[in-house]
Amino acid sequence: MLRWTLMAWLTLAALPHPAEAAGDPAAGERIFLRCRACHQIGETAKNTVGPKLNGLLGRQAGSIEGYSYSAANKNSGILWDEATFRDYIKAPQVKIPGTKMTFPGLKSDPEIDDIVAFLKQFDADGKKK
Repeated sequence: MLRWTLMAWLTLAALPHPAEAAGDPAAGERIFLRCRACHQIGETAKNTVGPKLNGLLGRQAGSIEGYSYSAANKNSGILWDEATFRDYIKAPQVKIPGTKMTFPGLKSDPEIDDIVAFLKQFDADGKKK
């Protein structure tokens, strides 16, 4: 029994944690097409309906200069790390009640892996790392 338990634990330990799962940036770019109605990313990105997403991971929520955030977003105290973004993108209105973001969310973990891999490519200036 101990051997079986140890083997099961080692198998589970070897699986990628959702916050560490690898995604496909090319697939993430296709998923980002859904986001482009409100967001831009890259060297020429501008704030539109939503803020530009350059350098998203690692920055404070509500901090892009020149974008008019909701009070809920500005006062959320969120630092966009990968785990927080993954939680948020599943249901933005649940994570930050009162946010202006009306996107219903991504429900598929592989899609979330891919969009995270895509977003992680861009630094704060919109240059690919």
